[in-house]
Amino acid sequence: MKVATWNVNSIRTRIGHVIDWLNQNRVDVLCMQETKVIDPEFPRALFEELGYHLYISGQKSYNGVAIASCQPLTDVSSSFYDVLSNLEPEWDVQKRMITGIIDNVRIINLYVPNGSSVGSEKYDYKLRWLTVLREYLKTLLVSSPSICMCGDFNIALEDRDIHSGASAENQIMASVAERQALREVLSLGFSDVFRKFTSESGHYSWWDYRAAAFRRNLGWRIDHHYLTPDLYERATSCFIDVTPRKLTQPSDHAPVVVEF
Repeated sequence: MKVATWNVNSIRTRIGHVIDWLNQNRVDVLCMQETKVIDPEFPRALFEELGYHLYISGQKSYNGVAIASCQPLTDVSSSFYDVLSNLEPEWDVQKRMITGIIDNVRIINLYVPNGSSVGSEKYDYKLRWLTVLREYLKTLLVSSPSICMCGDFNIALEDRDIHSGASAENQIMASVAERQALREVLSLGFSDVFRKFTSESGHYSWWDYRAAAFRRNLGWRIDHHYLTPDLYERATSCFIDVTPRKLTQPSDHAPVVVEF
């Protein structure tokens, strides 16, 4: 099984890039983030022409997640409430999570809040959102022990995930509290499969549009695949495909693909 994650930064703007990429890279599952479109306006037909089944949870102009799968998914949900019924209503307002099962593997597609700046209200929301995610996963693992959790986490977990010209100290997407919150999520039994195959720095999945960041490889690795132990052991590769980032008017993120 091949599973890809890609923050497309507006599916309608990037639809040509995404369809071309799928034509050249026949993955079993594509998890997309920041689709930025309400469900009725999602360009569904182009995916269906390629034989993909679409599962979407979107909103106008912001956020939004979607899964394109070569097989129908079961137990599809885009609500934390389906598992945690005691949550406050705010946690499903922003469309940031969608999940389903394929071949006994649960795919969880996430778009973690950016957090804006350390100490801000949005930063506090990000940390609380990660706490909710941990409780959600803790419950979900009881019935779904094989999980591929992927997406745009908006967190570089280690300094080697950031280009050498950037400082991680008190920096959004790399602050101590964010990293600790993510580590607490991963402590439930998830491992970073990219690091199973690549240990060195210099590999990134996001580059700012400014300052020729991509050309200079001034990037961050913030798009991840985290696997439960059984899938981690079965994983045979995980790589970042920078090719789409070289295109005209690309997303600022590149796809990350895992195979197991």
